[in-house]
Amino acid sequence: MDDFSVREIPFSHRGSWFGLSPVVALATCADDLHLVSHRNGMHAVLRLVPTLGEARVPTEVTANPQVLIWSAGRGLVAAAYESPSSLRIRGHGLGLRIAAADATLTPFTGTYFFHDPVTSAYVFTSYETGHRYRLTVLSGQAGGVGTSVLGTAERAVVIGADGGEWELALEELTTARERFPTRAPFPQVVAASRQAFAEFTDAIAPWRGDRTPAAELACYVLWSAIVEPSGFLRRPAVLMSKHWMDKVWSWDHCFNALALAPGAPELAWDQLQVVFDHQTDEGALPDSITHAEILHNFVKPPIHGWAVSTLRQRLPGGLPATELPRLYRQLADWTTFWLNHRRAPGQPFPHYEHGNDSGWDNATVFTERRPVQSADLAAFLVIQMREVARLAQEIGDPAAAARWTHEAETMLAAMFEQLWNGARFTSRTVGGTPRTTASLLDLMPIVLGARLPPDLRTTLAAGLAGHLTPVGLATERPDSPLYEADGYWRGPVWAPATVLIENGLRRAGAAELADQISTRFRAVCEKSGFAENFDALTGQGLRDRAYTWTASAYLLLAGDAETRLREMV
Repeated sequence: MDDFSVREIPFSHRGSWFGLSPVVALATCADDLHLVSHRNGMHAVLRLVPTLGEARVPTEVTANPQVLIWSAGRGLVAAAYESPSSLRIRGHGLGLRIAAADATLTPFTGTYFFHDPVTSAYVFTSYETGHRYRLTVLSGQAGGVGTSVLGTAERAVVIGADGGEWELALEELTTARERFPTRAPFPQVVAASRQAFAEFTDAIAPWRGDRTPAAELACYVLWSAIVEPSGFLRRPAVLMSKHWMDKVWSWDHCFNALALAPGAPELAWDQLQVVFDHQTDEGALPDSITHAEILHNFVKPPIHGWAVSTLRQRLPGGLPATELPRLYRQLADWTTFWLNHRRAPGQPFPHYEHGNDSGWDNATVFTERRPVQSADLAAFLVIQMREVARLAQEIGDPAAAARWTHEAETMLAAMFEQLWNGARFTSRTVGGTPRTTASLLDLMPIVLGARLPPDLRTTLAAGLAGHLTPVGLATERPDSPLYEADGYWRGPVWAPATVLIENGLRRAGAAELADQISTRFRAVCEKSGFAENFDALTGQGLRDRAYTWTASAYLLLAGDAETRLREMV
């Protein structure tokens, strides 16, 4: 795999809660690389500054999945993960100053720095992350600056100022750990990391080749964003990013599960379940989960029935039989939440209280009064109720299966009767007058696929074609007066909408349009990487530049395209 830019994608490792990156906060890029932790939020803990003698020296930074290198002339510093919690760093001809990112220490903030007389290591203790970062000198000359100092001061370990060879270990730990053992030589550390990533990539994208040039980078974005169970994340989890979007949101995780399913089924199942671990008594899923925070102020759209239906086809052997009773309860409770707590008395449809509930935070469907009854929500629930009915049948409850099937058919009929105006699906305030917008959200019922009457499929496909730019599906039609190039859900191309619509079109028999959407989205990823979203006219990557559901969307679409090509041969 080619090198990648650490300004775009952090250098990290499967399972690690930290990475090396110049991105230190929301849309904020520093001059130097930092050790950035994602415990208790995103925190730049340590600043890593290459030096020549005592002075900072400009360097070229290159990175690939196994090693990150600073270089200047004949001098070089290299870093590689020995484990998810430890980095090995060595250099020659260049030194390194590893300093607390925040110079001020208060009784409640900042980083305390001391020399540990038990292990002879230097230790940075971070209030913000609740963890320690221990530096053990393995070879070369090093010294501490500002050890045990309080208040505002520089706190740093300086190594390699004499220009000689040196090596150290940087570990993340809690309270204590045995003295760092010098294990494998540095080249073996690099080789082991290379092998770990290669095995992951071979499992997730065995179909990759010249036609899929971004597949390995997509795998790295996923692999490097995995964190070990800790805090509120009770199982291995793929963060949406190891930049500032460092959460698991309750629909993003579905796309990561689907991409991982064929090659890493246990990890894929963990991604599906990671939010259900925090399902409420009312059946609601949290809006998002981090190491130290669970938010319930919003929810996300109920695409989970669609995801489970799709996982049936992608998991080797289908859904695990032993999990079916629990999965039935989870999906049934999640659906019941919408029917009981988000459906006003006498109304056929549940509603979104805010755009955030839909995942399309500021889409123009939500510019007027709220709450909003929208056809996408009804369509997702129809799919989900049919999946719940199927699960009920599989676990031996035909009465429940019949009830859920009836609920699904009733809502589908109401959609056609009340939200379809003959040309487009509409939205409305609860019980209010139907309205249409230029938002792609009004066309999302294409996810129903063959469940739609043929004339509706044709009309929806024509509407979708009106959103298709050379880059992909614009979330607001470009001729709309409300279109914004960087307007979040008011213009840019997004991965989840692309995958859902492409899948729905195929099931609706519109393979040619689905092919165009897939091809254009894959092309923008190959050009602009795995950004949170893309300018619908230029293809420029926008917002967070290392977003895992974008990488997963590429892997899903590319893998399926390769399968279709091989089946034609």
